[in-house]
Amino acid sequence: MRDDGLDRELRSALAERRRLGCERETFLDGSVPGLDFGSNDYLGLARDPAITAAMASACRHGAGGRSSRLLSGGSPLHEQCEAALADWLGDEAALLFPSGYQANVGLVGALVGRGDAVISDRDNHASLIDGARLSRARVVVHAHRDLADLERALRETAGARRRLVLTEGVFSMAGDRAPLAEIDALCRRHDAWLVVDEAHAVGLLGPQGAGAWAAAGVVGAHRMCARIATGGKALGVAGAFVAGSAALRAHLVHAARSFLFTTAPPPPVAGALLAAIARCRKADDRRAAALANARSLATRLGLPAPDAAIVPLTVGDSAAAATLAKQLAEEGIYAPAVRPPTVAPGRAGLRIVCHAGHTEEQIERLASLLSVRFIRPAQPLPSPTGSAAVTCITGTDTGVGKTVVSALLLRAALRRGPARYWKPLQTGDDDDTATVRALSGADAEALLPNHAHFPRPASPHEAAAAAGARIDVEAMHGEFERLRSAAPDRLLVEFAGGLLVPIDLQPPALQIDWLARMQAQVVLVARSGLGTLNHTLLSVEALRARGLTPRALFLVGEPHPANHASLRRLAGIAHCFEVPRFEAVTAAALDGWLERHDLSALFDD
Repeated sequence: MRDDGLDRELRSALAERRRLGCERETFLDGSVPGLDFGSNDYLGLARDPAITAAMASACRHGAGGRSSRLLSGGSPLHEQCEAALADWLGDEAALLFPSGYQANVGLVGALVGRGDAVISDRDNHASLIDGARLSRARVVVHAHRDLADLERALRETAGARRRLVLTEGVFSMAGDRAPLAEIDALCRRHDAWLVVDEAHAVGLLGPQGAGAWAAAGVVGAHRMCARIATGGKALGVAGAFVAGSAALRAHLVHAARSFLFTTAPPPPVAGALLAAIARCRKADDRRAAALANARSLATRLGLPAPDAAIVPLTVGDSAAAATLAKQLAEEGIYAPAVRPPTVAPGRAGLRIVCHAGHTEEQIERLASLLSVRFIRPAQPLPSPTGSAAVTCITGTDTGVGKTVVSALLLRAALRRGPARYWKPLQTGDDDDTATVRALSGADAEALLPNHAHFPRPASPHEAAAAAGARIDVEAMHGEFERLRSAAPDRLLVEFAGGLLVPIDLQPPALQIDWLARMQAQVVLVARSGLGTLNHTLLSVEALRARGLTPRALFLVGEPHPANHASLRRLAGIAHCFEVPRFEAVTAAALDGWLERHDLSALFDD
């Protein structure tokens, strides 16, 4: 009889997902509960008679791939569909993988490793993210579609042997298009190479549907070394191609582990892909219809014009998004909710996909249901009192001086207008709120009570457990949202300990995860002396991995010019300040420091 200990843990984790509104419905039989506004069959080719007939005909080569293609797996149809795909996209060659996930993981791992660097858009698909992580190259994440932050990352990785910039042509969740011409120009300037995942662009954008890169119109020498074209979306079949040079294809055959060590896609898939490519190249009418439907829906909902066929509707709260999707399903419309970890915390919503086959009446019906019958929590009418601008003060460790920096920032903020201070979690005998009040001179009303205070001087999760309690992250975030919306002032939030300190373990919740969800300005505090280079750069890297770039860095302690200069150069943070250890930590001492340092840039939102 099997011990059910693991199953108990798994059931507990599932129950927590259910509580957070992140439990998924599964349609294991492939059914769609209603009118399909959720799948990626943009052009309706998945049931195209010519393509299904080609798949049936290809069964003459057998039903299975039999083995890896290096062990005689596959069929002649594999190379034929690869050649057809390369010709369509205007590349020298292509290689077929069983899935887009395997194509991305195999490609990235074959091109970079230790000593190299991968620069990845914050909103890239999980397959690109995992490919970067598994490659063992250094990974630097830049803000979504932010060319300035991309260039910062390119400068930061200047010493790498090879640098690979990863982006989607059309991003899978938000449906927005990458500025590929500008990214390529940066790659040329900084000697990097560009990889474009065309999963949601091929078949929809560019001449003959050849994708976002083709639509970008880059002419002359460029740095785009590879494109990924998936077969399971606009093409309506399965599998995925990596397209590029003949040399790249030969290299992948030898070095892409997800190609080397997997059975070839079945010959019927290759035969269907061959027919789908021919069909898709000539489907200008279908792609025009899909794009027009997406624009029509967005216009009716008052949303920005989409770049392709995905119309994102952000709700914010996971449970609210799931409820909205359920209400639509009850009306016979399938528009699934997307929730963490598919999207970042706080960005849950509906991912609505428009197809070529949708009618104007169907588009109007969906728009009417969303506009009239359902509430969209992420798009409330603005409050007449506005909301607070939020600055979060976090540190590389405990005892680095966050509370003194918080008092400095509060004192500076109060000179410009109303401001409040909040330390959500306090552990031990310290009372940082009282310290900030004494040093800042703020009124008692500006100092907000802790969400929780535990007597044990330990990390929040351990201190809570010692008190027989548990920190409810959702309740704490709800309190933060109420404080944010309460007044149009500056809200300063001081975190406890370091960035990766746990708040809870079931499920795991780190302070940095909550920080990413808050969507606030970040100020990082670190020691000035020995050891700060490693701790600070690791903290900056962890923040950037979650799409966060600190607005300022404060180094606290005995001034260390060499560390200060090194961090200014390596961390890529716009504002870097040194705060000495004052002989007496008083409001007058803070005023003296503020007279010599201009913090106004930190309050210009």
